[in-house]
Amino acid sequence: MASPAPKLESEEPESSGGFVKALTLTDATMLVAGSMIGSGIFLVSADIARSVGSPLWLMLAWVAAGVITMLGALSYGELAAMYPRAGGQYVFLRESMGPLMGFLYGWTLFMVIQTGTIAAVAVAFGRFLGVLWPAITPDRYSWFPQFNFTTPGGGPVEFGLSPQRIIALITIWILTWINLRGVREGKFVQTTLTLVKTGALLLLIALGLTVGRNAVAVSSNFGAGAFSGGVTITSAFMIAFGASLVGSLFASDAWNNVTFAAAEVRNPQRNLPLALLLGTGLVTVLYLLANVAYLNVLPLHGVKDASTVLARGIQYATQDRVGSAAAEMIFGPIGGSLMAAAILVSTFGCNNGLILSGARVYYAMARDGLFFQGAGRLNKNRVPAVGLIAQSIWTSVLCLTGTYGQLLNYVIFAALIFYVFTTIGLFILRSKLPDKERPYRALGYPVLPALYIVLASVVAVVLLISDTTRAQALSGLVIVAIGIPVYFMWRKTEPMTDSKP
Repeated sequence: MASPAPKLESEEPESSGGFVKALTLTDATMLVAGSMIGSGIFLVSADIARSVGSPLWLMLAWVAAGVITMLGALSYGELAAMYPRAGGQYVFLRESMGPLMGFLYGWTLFMVIQTGTIAAVAVAFGRFLGVLWPAITPDRYSWFPQFNFTTPGGGPVEFGLSPQRIIALITIWILTWINLRGVREGKFVQTTLTLVKTGALLLLIALGLTVGRNAVAVSSNFGAGAFSGGVTITSAFMIAFGASLVGSLFASDAWNNVTFAAAEVRNPQRNLPLALLLGTGLVTVLYLLANVAYLNVLPLHGVKDASTVLARGIQYATQDRVGSAAAEMIFGPIGGSLMAAAILVSTFGCNNGLILSGARVYYAMARDGLFFQGAGRLNKNRVPAVGLIAQSIWTSVLCLTGTYGQLLNYVIFAALIFYVFTTIGLFILRSKLPDKERPYRALGYPVLPALYIVLASVVAVVLLISDTTRAQALSGLVIVAIGIPVYFMWRKTEPMTDSKP
C-alpha cells in the first residue's frame, strides 16, 4: 500500500510568528479594486473602438468583461473562504487538481501573468509621465543593446531601454522597497491611492456626463443609427469582437489578487468573499460609466494624425490616452496634464497591490518545495522578502522586452486558462469534499460558475484563432508547457517543515 502523501506546510494555518493579519474588509476591498484600476480604463477603449467601430459594441465589450469578472469573483469567494491561506489561487488549484496544476499556475504567474501585468502597468506609468515631461519618450536608446525578435508563437519583442522604461523600472523598485518594510506600509499605500484614484475617476465621469458633454460627440455617437454603427454581425466580426476583449479583460484583471494575501486578512471566511464581490462590482460600474462619459465627450470615430483632439476621437487618441483626451476636451490644454497626474496615481497604486500580492504565491510554492526555499521565509517585517525581490528582478527584465500592448496580450490568455481550471476545481471540490466546511457557497451554483467557465473558455478560444492575438496566445501556451519539466525538477526539493520563517 502506498504511503500517505506528506502534509505540506502551507496546508497549515500561519503560526503566530507568520504573517500579520492587518487587512480589514475595507483594505481587502481596496486591494481588489486598486489592483484592477490601473491604466487600462484610460487606454484600451481606443484599441477596442478601432476593432469594433461602434459605440454599442464598445460598451458591450466592457459589459462582457464586467459580467465575466463578476461571475469569476462569485465562484472564487467559496474557494477563498475554504482556503484562506497565503497563495490563494495556487492553493485552490493544488487542492482540487493536484500539485502539478498548482505549480503550473504559480510558474505562469511568475513568468508572465503577475510580472507581465506589473511591467505593463509600469510602462503605462512612464507613458503618462511623458505627458507632463515630454522628454520621457518610448524611443529606445541607441547606446543600450537593443534588438527585435519573435517568440515561439511569433509575437514581436522589442528589447531595449527607453526613458519610459527607466521610469517603469524605478517605480517597480520603489514599490518593492515599500512592501519589504511590511504589510501595514503596503496596505496604507494601497488603500490611500485607491481612494484617490476612485475619486478622480468619479470626477471624470461626473464632468463627462454633465458640463463636459459635447454636442458633436453626442450626435456622432448617439444620433439616429449612430450608436449601433451599422455593424454587420458576421463570424469574422465576432472573432474581432472577442479579440477586442483582451483590453477590457486586462483592465478588469487582478481581482483575484486578494486571495494571494488571504493569510493577512482579518476574518477571511467572511471578508474575502465580500471583498471580491464589492471590489469587482464597484470597478465594473465605474468602467461602464467611464465609457459612457468618453462617448459623451469624444466621438468614437476619428481621423488618424488629425490636428485636434475632437477630430482624433476615441479611436485615435494620442498614444491611446483616451482619458487624457477626454479631460483635455473638458478642461482645455491643462486637462491632459491633470488627467495624466491622476493616472500616475492610479497606475502606481495598482502596481502596489500587484507587487504586494504576487510574492505570497511564491511563498506558498516555496513552502511546498516548488520554488526557491528563501521565498518561503519571512523577513523581520514578516513579509516574503525573497519572493518580492525575485519578482522585481524578472519584472524589470520584462519591462525591457515589450510595449504595453504586447505585454497585456501575453497576460490575458494565460490568466484565462487558469481562471477556467480554478472554477472547474470548484466543482471537483464539491464532489471530492462534500462535507468540508464552506462559510460561503458560490451564488447560483452550479449555473453561474458553469456560465463563467463557458464564457471564459470562448474568449480563450477566440484569442487562439484570431490573427491579432494568436501569436501571444501560443506563446502563453509554450510558457505553461515549459513549466511541466520544471515542476519535475522542483518537486525533488523537500517541503519546508519548520513552523517559523
